[in-house]
Amino acid sequence: MEEIISRRIALALKLDQRHVLKVVALLDEGNTIPFIARYRKEVSGGMTDEDLRLLAEKLSFNRNLENRRADIHRFLEEQGVLTSELEKSIQNASNVTELEDIYRPFKPKKRTRATIAKEKGLEPLAQLILKGHRDLEDAARKFMDEEREVLTADAALAGARDIIAELISEEPKLRSLLRSLVFKEGEIVANVKDKETGPYEMYYNYREPCRKVQPHRILAMNRGEREKILNIKIQVPETKAFPMAQSFYGQNNGNAKLQLDEAIKDSWKRLLFPSLEREIRSELTQKAEEQAIRVFQENLRNLLMIPPVRGKRIMAMDPGLRTGCKIACVDEQGKLLETAVIFPIPPRNQKEKATRTVLALLEKHALNAIAIGNGTGGRETEMFVVELLEEYPQEVAYTVVNEAGASVYSASKLGQAEFPHLDVSERSAISLARRVQDAMAELVKIDPRSIGVGQYQHDVNQKKLNEVLAGVVESCVNRVGVDLNTASPALLEHVAGINKTVAENIVFYRENNGPFTSRKELKKVPKLGPAAFKQGAGFLRIPTAQNYLDRTAVHPESYDTAEKLMHQIGIGSEVLGQGGKIPEVQIPELAAVLQVGEPTLKDILEEFKKPGRDPRDDLPQPVFKKGILNMEDLKENMEIQGVIRNVVDFGAFVDIGVHVDGLVHISELCNRFVKHPLDVVKVGDIVNVRVLSVDTKKKRISLSMKEISSI
Repeated sequence: MEEIISRRIALALKLDQRHVLKVVALLDEGNTIPFIARYRKEVSGGMTDEDLRLLAEKLSFNRNLENRRADIHRFLEEQGVLTSELEKSIQNASNVTELEDIYRPFKPKKRTRATIAKEKGLEPLAQLILKGHRDLEDAARKFMDEEREVLTADAALAGARDIIAELISEEPKLRSLLRSLVFKEGEIVANVKDKETGPYEMYYNYREPCRKVQPHRILAMNRGEREKILNIKIQVPETKAFPMAQSFYGQNNGNAKLQLDEAIKDSWKRLLFPSLEREIRSELTQKAEEQAIRVFQENLRNLLMIPPVRGKRIMAMDPGLRTGCKIACVDEQGKLLETAVIFPIPPRNQKEKATRTVLALLEKHALNAIAIGNGTGGRETEMFVVELLEEYPQEVAYTVVNEAGASVYSASKLGQAEFPHLDVSERSAISLARRVQDAMAELVKIDPRSIGVGQYQHDVNQKKLNEVLAGVVESCVNRVGVDLNTASPALLEHVAGINKTVAENIVFYRENNGPFTSRKELKKVPKLGPAAFKQGAGFLRIPTAQNYLDRTAVHPESYDTAEKLMHQIGIGSEVLGQGGKIPEVQIPELAAVLQVGEPTLKDILEEFKKPGRDPRDDLPQPVFKKGILNMEDLKENMEIQGVIRNVVDFGAFVDIGVHVDGLVHISELCNRFVKHPLDVVKVGDIVNVRVLSVDTKKKRISLSMKEISSI
C-alpha cells in the first residue's frame, strides 16, 4: 500500500518515487520537515521545505483515502452485499467523493419516503415500473393493503415512485454525470431582500458560472449568507439534467414511462439537485479556503522574512487619542530603556510638552530611529514627528509600523511575563520597536491570524489554517536560524524538535547557568533528549562559541566531516568567517574522499564562506520616511512610494503614509495579464504607485502600478 501511495504522490508532485519512499520513512520515524530539508538532502533528492510540506499533505490525504476505502470495503462485506463489481469500483475510486457515491446506496439511513414505501411492500411494484411493465394500474391494485395504509392504486404507485426516486439519487454513475453538469453549466446566484449599501452591495443581484467564480467571491458570499444578508443558490438548466437521467434509465413505453418520468423529476428536485448543490458549494468553498490559506501562507512568509534593522536605537510610538501616545525606547538589542506617555494630538493637544519629552528621550538615549504605529491617531502622530524632526539637529529617520496584533501580544500571558510591571499599552509600544529590529523574533509571539495579512481568515477551516501557518513560522525560523543565547521561548519553540516546555527549559538553564558556550551543553537541558538535539541543534547558533562550527549551520553530526574538510583544503578555523579565501574544490572527488554526500559537502563549504548568513539580508530593507501626506492632499495621477502591507486574490494593499492603505487592483498591477497578485508583488515590497481615485467618505484609495515614472 505504501508503494501505491508513494507512486501517486510522486506522479502528483513530479518527484522521484524512490526519494518519496525514503522521505515518507523519515517522516514516520519522527523527523521534522526543516531537518529533512536541510540535513537529509541526499535522501530527499534536494526537496525544498515547500516540497516536503506538500508531500506530507498528500501523504495524509492518501492515507485517509485508503483508510476510508478499507472501511467501506469492510462495511459492505459485513452487510453481505459486496460483489466483485463493487469491489472493483471501490479499488478504482480515485477520491473520497467517488467512494461515498459507491457506498451511498448501502449506507444506513434515517426513515425516508422510500424506506416507508418499502415497509409497505411496494418495492416489487417499483421494479415493475423500471422494467416497463405495461399494465401498471392493474398491478398497482394488487398492492393495495388497508393494514399498510395503501388504500388506492395511485397511493401504491406514489410509494413506488418514492423508491425509484431514491434509487436514482443514489446511482453513482448518474450522480457523477449530473455533478459535472451542475459544475460546468450551473451558475451561482446571489440576491438580497433589503437592498441597502454595504459590504455586500456587489452581490445584491449577482450571478456567475460556477466554473469561473473567483475564490474570494465564494468566501464573501458565504459570509453574507451566514449573516442572513444574502441568499445564495445554484441554478442549472433542468432541460439538460432531465434528459440525461432519462437516457440513463433507457426508454420505457406507455404508463411505465409516465411513472418513471415522474420519479426522475421528483428525484432531481427533491433529492439529487439539493444534494449536488451542497456538494458543489462545499467543493467551491473548500477550494476557496485553500486559496485563501495559500495567500495567507505566502503573505506571512514574506512578512516574517522582512530583513532585520540592525544597529538602530529605536523610539516606538503607539498612538492614542484619549489615553495618549505611549512611548518605548529600546537599545540595539531590543532591551527596554525607558517608557513615557505624551499627548501631542487632540483632544489634549499638549504639543509643546510632548516635543520636550521626545527631544529629551532622543538625546538621553542616543536614539536614531522612530517607529510609529498605524492605528487610530497614527497619521496625526506622524505629522507631529515630521515637524519635530525638522528642528532636530541629529539624523533621525522614522517608519510607520503595521500594529496589527500588537495589542494581542501586550495583553497575552507572554507579554505579561516579559514585562509584568508595565501597562498593556507600553508593552504594545515595545512590540512595535522590536518589530522594526527583527520582525520574525517579535511576530512569532502573536497568533498569525492577528497579524493582518490574510483574506477571510476567519471564514476558513481554522484547524487547517493553524496547521499551515504553524508550518510557515517553523519554516522561516529554521531557515534563518536562532541565536541560542538571546532567543525568547516564543522563538525557540518553533525550532525543529523543540516544543514549548523544552524552549522554556533552555531559557531557564541559560538564566541560571549563564550563556551557552557550546552546542554540547544543550544536552544538559532537562527534557531535551537525543531526538530533540538531533532535530534542532543545527538551527541553534552560538555566535561567540569557541568551536567555530557551533556558530554555523553545520550540524554536529557533520563536525568530523567539516574538520576533515578543513584539513583537506588546508585551512584552519581562524580563516573561516574572517574574510579568508576558501580554495576552490572539485565537489564530486572531495565528496568521495570524505565519504559524504555532495549536497552536504556543498552546504558545509557555503557555511565556511558565509557562516550563519541570514537569508533575510538579501531582501529590501524597510522604508524609513522623511515626508508625509494627508489623505485629502492626494490628487489623481500623483505618484508616491509605498510598502505592500497585504496581498489578496483581487489585488494588493499599499501603505502610502496616509493611515488608509490604498488598493492596487489586480488589473492595475502591471501591463501584462496577471493570474494572481502574488506573481507580481509580495508583503514588504517597496513599490511606486500612481493615485487613480480617492474617496474620503468611504476611506478608499485606488492606486495603479502601471506606467510609473521613476520617483
